[in-house]
Amino acid sequence: MENINRRDALKKLALLGGGALVLPTLALPVVGQDRADAYKLVIKNGKVYTQGQMKEVFVGITQDNKIKLSDSPLAGKKEIDATGKVVSPGFVDILADNAGNPEQTYRIFEKYKLADGLTSVLQMHGGAASPASFHAHFDKLPHYVNYGVGVFVMLLRGRYAHLPTRYKAVEKGLEEGGLGVCHSIEYQPSTTYAELLEYGKLAKKYDRPMFLHLRYSAESTEIEGVKEAIKLAQETGARIHIDHLHSTGGTYNITKALDLIQQANLLGTDITTCVYPYSYWATYLISTRFDPGWQDRYKITYSDLTVVGTGEKLTQATFNAYRNRPGLLVAVPEGTMQMDKTIDVALQHDFCMIGSDGGIEREPIANNHPRGAGCCATAVRHCLDIGMSMEKTLSKVTTLPTKLMRGAMDNRNDIADGKIADITIFDPKTIAGKASVKLPNQFSAGIEYVIVNGSVVFEDSKIVASKGEAIKY
Repeated sequence: MENINRRDALKKLALLGGGALVLPTLALPVVGQDRADAYKLVIKNGKVYTQGQMKEVFVGITQDNKIKLSDSPLAGKKEIDATGKVVSPGFVDILADNAGNPEQTYRIFEKYKLADGLTSVLQMHGGAASPASFHAHFDKLPHYVNYGVGVFVMLLRGRYAHLPTRYKAVEKGLEEGGLGVCHSIEYQPSTTYAELLEYGKLAKKYDRPMFLHLRYSAESTEIEGVKEAIKLAQETGARIHIDHLHSTGGTYNITKALDLIQQANLLGTDITTCVYPYSYWATYLISTRFDPGWQDRYKITYSDLTVVGTGEKLTQATFNAYRNRPGLLVAVPEGTMQMDKTIDVALQHDFCMIGSDGGIEREPIANNHPRGAGCCATAVRHCLDIGMSMEKTLSKVTTLPTKLMRGAMDNRNDIADGKIADITIFDPKTIAGKASVKLPNQFSAGIEYVIVNGSVVFEDSKIVASKGEAIKY
């Protein structure tokens, strides 16, 4: 049979005057119709957290790793049936910590973050003295998650005694793409307010957040640290983030601290804070937190301190022996911070989100707080258990930290058309952190899939790819 094309057919039709000739239906593409291979991955039947709401929609991931939502079924090369599961933007940790020896430990650090549902892991409690040097080294290496750093003021203060030189170094770090200015005043109490003011002015100049571990954690003085942060926000116009308010600034006076922040925000400042969902903190024994008087400040004693990863309880003799050992992390007892009177109260506020203040650095057993492996899953479980809605719960680990890091993450962490596909799929019935003080190195439960930059990187409790990218300005 003669094979005719469309042009030949139209010519014959014209010659016949369009009369009796009936042409066969031609298989022409329909404008706007999705081809079977239009999507590399389709997620169906899940409850999707999109733009602040839970919806039942189909999620397609295009060949260029972008999201497309549809009320109608989509076809893709691979499909994930998310029946009974929640499809969320990838979790974001704005307060991850891997500053000690990242060149040797970053893959372990990222491994446990990924297994906790994280797609973006930002080191804004410490970071790097030189973001340019950090990225020059790490951007050439494979990553499980998206990553970025702030400008680590503590390191710069150790390098430069001359204040103007410090300020120039901080500004240079911001020019290099640093995600913000990060300082822990309690660990370097010689930092004056005048010095903080200069850092705040630089954060404002470059429209970056300034992250602060406050100056005080004692009952009688912690509110003064909150007031200092508020004053800094008011006098510089910078957006200020207060690290883990429940352990530094609000352990004993959380309601007062939250009221002060809320009133300041109503008057035009931009102050946020975070908590981690554990009733105990951990820090290095060498730190100023254990300077004389610590028993009275925290109402604990030597036997209340546990070496993370071994379970060893300290005595006065071992405390003194270990006191000058760099890098030794000890945890205080569960219940040191009362969840219902601190963390649960803070979580009710829309300016409060989740931040881990941790990371796993060693295997098979790390000397790191279990929040380094299980913070987000623990947070989701806890929020749901205390009656928070799924929408509000997920905002704490997705949209709120993304908003805080605006400018650097505007194209991520929302399941919406055109956004980069960073997605976490979890079982709302089983999600939970499994890491403990005795055994921090445990994957979280209930994390079914983690998709980073459009590709599945975690499924069936296994890491299957490295697709993380740098996040910087």
